[in-house]
Amino acid sequence: MHPTSLKILFFFLLFQAGSAVLLAQNYRDSLDLELTKLSAEAKLPGLSVVIVNQDKIVYKKSLGWANRENKKPFTINTIENIGSVSKTFIAVALMKAIEKGYFTLETDINTILPFKVENPSFPNQAILIKHLVTHTSGIIDNDSIYHRSYLFRHTVTIDPTLQTFMQQYGYVGGIQDTTLQGFLQNYLTPKGTLYTQKNFYPSSPGTRSSYSNIGSALLAYLIEVKAGMSFADFTQTNILKPLRMHHSSWFLEKPIQNQHATPYFTTEIAIPFYSLITYPDGGLRTSAQDLSNYVQEMMRGLAGRSTLLDKDSYNLMFTPAFSADHLPENFSLKNRNKGVLWNVYNDGFIGHDGDDPGVSTNILFTKQMGIILMSNIYLEDRSKFLTVLKKYGTKLIQNK
Repeated sequence: MHPTSLKILFFFLLFQAGSAVLLAQNYRDSLDLELTKLSAEAKLPGLSVVIVNQDKIVYKKSLGWANRENKKPFTINTIENIGSVSKTFIAVALMKAIEKGYFTLETDINTILPFKVENPSFPNQAILIKHLVTHTSGIIDNDSIYHRSYLFRHTVTIDPTLQTFMQQYGYVGGIQDTTLQGFLQNYLTPKGTLYTQKNFYPSSPGTRSSYSNIGSALLAYLIEVKAGMSFADFTQTNILKPLRMHHSSWFLEKPIQNQHATPYFTTEIAIPFYSLITYPDGGLRTSAQDLSNYVQEMMRGLAGRSTLLDKDSYNLMFTPAFSADHLPENFSLKNRNKGVLWNVYNDGFIGHDGDDPGVSTNILFTKQMGIILMSNIYLEDRSKFLTVLKKYGTKLIQNK
């Protein structure tokens, strides 16, 4: 090639690279502004978002306070419990348990459990693991009992407005057996102290969809029984440690307390720290930084590059369970399908949301892009946040 042509090519490539950097910075600035505006409109105490590709963080932004009173900033290293995003860790743990030969999705849960669980309306029809992972087991959350499984630390004065809310919705505690096994046995077996037929929907297993935290916690307990260790220890060994999620825990332990966000009922009213008896269904405490490692691994799994699980496990975990001609009652395919606990959305993303008192969390990913959103207040509608994150995230990934 002629030297002049080489110079032209060099400057063209340099211009292209410079343009990409400029575009990416413009997209970051625009996303910064959008998030700041939305956060102010929603009156969020604190917020952290991260956008990743399979190998690195391409965008991160934190706003507001982990603790308003002490002016402690919310950062990507701030820790909070992530609500039902925790269920995706049950899904990954379940796939690992299947790889270890503990059971399959077709296994009858009563061949594993040390106590018998049956729907009183259909006592002769087996509840299979696949029914639990798609929320079609017939086990439902009786909120008059389930909300009592939240154990609030009454070591601080509770605001009267919050106290009224907690009383109204049954966050009053009082459950005696606070072990995972004890709660499940008392809730699911006729002689249990928490048992009522209202703990089950009168539908045959597999025929009706009803989102169940307790059914999800039962999945975690099945893993405990077969593994001979707690679900917390199983996930520490098989998920958290391999993914270097060193600041994540199922319990409010001293090493993470200094980085833990205060949950808020309103921007002015703090919620006492709490734990969950059925902790696997919503109790993982982690940060946006640690979650980025997790989401990246899920993206690599979707692309066939993960070392955490086998390729077949990812295929099974993310395969839609329902179709138009095989659709349980009370489930719509308008926006999403269901994998193994994961939501498989019609726009190509896979993920889950998390909602609890003082908690709003979302993770979403495709092969190309992953999104993490965390805030220390319950926000019913995060669609505006997710829309701008998808919009600018796509542009940032393309111009990285």
